[in-house]
Amino acid sequence: MKGLLSARKNLAWLGLFICLLLNLLCLSPAQAAEILRETIPLARNEVPLHLERYIEQDGKTKRPLLFVHGVTFSSHEFDVDYKDYSLARYFAKHGFEVWLLDIAGFGNSGSVKDGFMPDSDYASEDIAAAVKLILERNNLASLDILGWSWRTVTSGRFAAKHPEMVHRLVLYAPIVAGLGEQEVKEPFNKNTWEGAASDFQRKADGSIDFDIVEKPVASTYIDNAWHYDKDTSPNGGRRDLLVGRSVRLIPTESIKAPVLIIAGSKDQYVSPDLCDEAYRTLPNKKDSKLLIVDGAAHAMLMERPYYKLFRERVLNFLNKG
Repeated sequence: MKGLLSARKNLAWLGLFICLLLNLLCLSPAQAAEILRETIPLARNEVPLHLERYIEQDGKTKRPLLFVHGVTFSSHEFDVDYKDYSLARYFAKHGFEVWLLDIAGFGNSGSVKDGFMPDSDYASEDIAAAVKLILERNNLASLDILGWSWRTVTSGRFAAKHPEMVHRLVLYAPIVAGLGEQEVKEPFNKNTWEGAASDFQRKADGSIDFDIVEKPVASTYIDNAWHYDKDTSPNGGRRDLLVGRSVRLIPTESIKAPVLIIAGSKDQYVSPDLCDEAYRTLPNKKDSKLLIVDGAAHAMLMERPYYKLFRERVLNFLNKG
């Protein structure tokens, strides 16, 4: 009897082992493959630019996609590596070779003596340098670009100036027009916790609304801001934005590529009416799209109720091409 029980126990363990082995063998390449991160050397005007590549190691051909960051903090914004919140890793797992660029003076890129120098037009040429390198590596004529906040201004200007290089463009939380006249006297912005937390939705008492953003997500983002961006960031882009509300900043009428304009209804920096106006000026409205996500705000890509919807809509738009 003991021998029979022992044999049954061994068979049970063998069955469990076979089930686990079959589960491993049945994993899709997207589940099993690792994501490679590497830094690619790039410089412009003798300033080293941080250009990072995320690619899944599954042996498949990938489409390049460049992310460009906002006015205060650098490209770590796109890799909040908690649970499945990282936008860079999401797109790397969905068929893209993802590229993150830090503009001169930001994050891991080289410092600049004059913080006013990397303004919107200067930044658009940093984007051009990165795009040329990426296209040469992939032997392609154009790629997809996603700009967030201020980088909707810089990527929009790049797309208007270099239409042949842009396949599809995502303007996320676009700063279509000036945010109101305010003199910017200092060439560098002093980074603070309040500044790092300002993109998150707040409660009535001013604290971050952790019903909208998970606390570890906010903490990871803010910690990365201190780690990568440290005490200061250039103010050229901020000076460009703080002009009269009648000043149009994104030349949407000159962007030939299909464009997705996506923003949250509670974004304190974005006007849905201006987004609609910008959409109506696009030359290629047939292949473009306007989406205002009700309840979402500036940091929609990290907000618990909205981040999945956001990236799925962006992915659907890019895949249409």
